[in-house]
Amino acid sequence: MNGDAEQDTLPDGALLGLDEVGAAPAPARGKGGKGGETGSRNPLDQAETNGIPITETLPVARVVLDLQPAHLDQAYDYLVPVTMADDAQPGVRVKARFGRQDVAGYVVARQETSDHDGRLVPLRKVVSGERVLTPQVLELCRAVANRYAGTLADVLRLALPPRHARVEKEPAPAADLPADPTARPSVEPVETSGATSPPPGSSAWAPYRGGEAYLRRILAGEAPRAVWSALPGVGRDAGTGTGAGVGAGTPHWAAAVAQAVRACVAGGRGALVVVPDARDAARVTTALEVAGLGSDDVVRLLADDGPAPRYRAFLRALRGAARVVVGTRAAMFAPVADLGLVVLWGDGEDTLAEPHSPYPHARDVLALRAEREDAAFLLGSPGRTVQAQALLASGWARELAAPRDVVRSRAPRVRALTSVELARDGAAAAARLPSAAWRAAREALEHGPVLVQVPRSGYLPVVACSRCRVAARCGHCHGPLGLPHADGAPQCTWCGRLAGGWRCEECGWTGLRSVRVGSARTAEELGRAFTGVPVRLSSASAPGGVIDAVPATPALVVATPGAEPVAESGYRTALLLDAAVMTGGTGLAAGTEALHRWLAAASLVQPDGQVLLVGDGAPGPTQGLVRWDPAGFAARELDERAELHLPPAVRVAAVTGDRTAVEAVVARVGLREDPGTGSGVLGPVEVDPDVTGRGPAGRGTGAPSGGRGGAGGVQALDLPVRTVLRVPLAQGDELARRLKASLAVRSARREGGTVRVQLDPKEML
Repeated sequence: MNGDAEQDTLPDGALLGLDEVGAAPAPARGKGGKGGETGSRNPLDQAETNGIPITETLPVARVVLDLQPAHLDQAYDYLVPVTMADDAQPGVRVKARFGRQDVAGYVVARQETSDHDGRLVPLRKVVSGERVLTPQVLELCRAVANRYAGTLADVLRLALPPRHARVEKEPAPAADLPADPTARPSVEPVETSGATSPPPGSSAWAPYRGGEAYLRRILAGEAPRAVWSALPGVGRDAGTGTGAGVGAGTPHWAAAVAQAVRACVAGGRGALVVVPDARDAARVTTALEVAGLGSDDVVRLLADDGPAPRYRAFLRALRGAARVVVGTRAAMFAPVADLGLVVLWGDGEDTLAEPHSPYPHARDVLALRAEREDAAFLLGSPGRTVQAQALLASGWARELAAPRDVVRSRAPRVRALTSVELARDGAAAAARLPSAAWRAAREALEHGPVLVQVPRSGYLPVVACSRCRVAARCGHCHGPLGLPHADGAPQCTWCGRLAGGWRCEECGWTGLRSVRVGSARTAEELGRAFTGVPVRLSSASAPGGVIDAVPATPALVVATPGAEPVAESGYRTALLLDAAVMTGGTGLAAGTEALHRWLAAASLVQPDGQVLLVGDGAPGPTQGLVRWDPAGFAARELDERAELHLPPAVRVAAVTGDRTAVEAVVARVGLREDPGTGSGVLGPVEVDPDVTGRGPAGRGTGAPSGGRGGAGGVQALDLPVRTVLRVPLAQGDELARRLKASLAVRSARREGGTVRVQLDPKEML
């Protein structure tokens, strides 16, 4: 088909939302394309069937094809052969001819007529009769594509797992195949006594203001929306202190989520729970079993499980065999029948942000889904992101939090060991593990395990010249050097090359000293300081990987943020090292991310235990931890950002790539400066490809032009640039629409260079 038609540019100089600007016109289409405004006609009047008989009942199939170019982001009409009439139903996978190749796609509708003004061609193949794309998921994918200036094909790749033919052909249990496919799948009844009238003091939601009322509304079929600040606690402390209905080693948040899901299922609706990683998914599944929902009611949908298990779980949810789906980011599009509740835990975790185009965040996707499917919404976290606070400030959601006296009784005692606090220790105050922290750990080890959180993994991730203190750099790519282990040679953390003969470029010295200490070196030092005490290392780079749980016996557990194991009855003490490193980032969210990491670790400590924050962290996050007040810190951050016109008080888009390509895309948007509302264009500024993910990946294009020159690093002329577009929230959808139209023009004209467009980029949130 011809996709090279000229497109009109968007008018410039108009303020977004005030002047009408039309999207770029659809490109010319050939066979199989959906035409322009020519009126409906009989599709059999002009058809190239090559002798293939076409069905007379709903002969036209509207198909969404897996096409990369932005200007081809639309549905196309094809004829349905008689042999495919029964199988080519909305939601099935098909193959269709597009130009000179067969392209995969999905049937989204069957109809009698077509408005295409050319000739239609028949479908080539029905890949599978399984209706994998439900109408609800299709509409959600369209909404996500529009919000993030992406294409529907890009979102469908994220929403639907690849087909696994062997799994699809497996005989499905009778429970997976309802007699009436149009009826809501039936579910085995669960005990609802706990959801309707929980025994006094046994509900995990009893400590929260409005918590049990929230459950009753879910049970009644309503759609309340809440942002939830979870209390700390593990095991017996996960509920109300009695341990009722809580398994050993189960975090409080998992028990509370399980009770909310049970109320939803008891009310006859399905539920979706999205968590940061597989360990959290296992904890929720265990809590659901304790709450009375067995394996027949719950399915785990994890991308890490592999193609076959993932597709098997997807089919169980699609067929209505399981009314509860628990999974990671890949599950946010899961086809849950009669969805009544969506739950997102830990929205501050990086794993919930999709790294592929159009880069949606699970928080926004689930919020869109809750609105479109009239489902309850629950966003929970040990901390509070500024985006979650913005949902409360706008009135879109209500807060679920415990009174301050309950928080004080359930949270461990927190002490910040800053340089001012340790000034009386003299020179010992500069030690990475001050004497106060050493004594606290020694005393706690007499009763149970001690958690030590270290910001960085590895051994010595950053080293410098031991004489002049200049950071050690790789002679090939100029990247930072680190030591992978005690007796290893320095190694570049960018290109991986060894630097055995390294010599300082400033003073010629060959000795190295540590600048940043990783988790492996910390575990080694603690093993020498606490002789006879077991030391367990939990990290993605550790030999044993990430540990899920540890027993209640005395041990030192060294973990990186997000890899903290759950102790059976909670930790006695937690040491949070290198506070300055945690809050030293340059992103807007550095403070809230640090507080989130600290609170997640501190939540695993017993109420009568203590948490020691070691180092001079930023004052705001430090006070938020000491007071256990993430909501107050997030509220202050949101107020400051609103005053400065920063997200999430405004909507931003980052356009990154080659300078000429970026300027062309931005110019077609036609954004006018308005200091009063914060609208305007910031940049362009040069960015380091290695800082931004080793070069901006364009939509279907390769790496940026230019390369890396010798020891000097990236040449200035080869650096990509970034331009930031900023508009008020009310004009955010219009900004996304204009960017999408500009990308369609770029694609149709085959403009050179590379461009990556990202709405709500993480570095600006």
